[in-house]
Amino acid sequence: MSNKLFVGNLSFNVTENDLNDAFAAFGSVTETNLMMDRTTGRPRGFGFVTMSSPAEAEKAIEAMNGKEMDGRALTVNVARPREDRPAGGSGGGGRRREFGGSSSGGGGGRRY
Repeated sequence: MSNKLFVGNLSFNVTENDLNDAFAAFGSVTETNLMMDRTTGRPRGFGFVTMSSPAEAEKAIEAMNGKEMDGRALTVNVARPREDRPAGGSGGGGRRREFGGSSSGGGGGRRY
């Protein structure tokens, strides 16, 4: 089991110090990351807590999953590796752009 935990359904008022304090009751917290929106700078409602051992991480999951913090029931589980996502953001629609040229390695330009 991994030591890194996903913590979801966080109130926008919760700080990294709040998370650290809440999880420190179950062992040594080595890292706390609260995810922030790049555009607004406001919290996104989830974060990650890294405990010093898998046993402490398991204790924290058992105790904190479903527990209320600032009026919201937390979701706590083992963090999964981030999935590779395609670049861009719209997810479809619009015209498709193609870049590059021939497979023989010779030049080629942009085609729209």
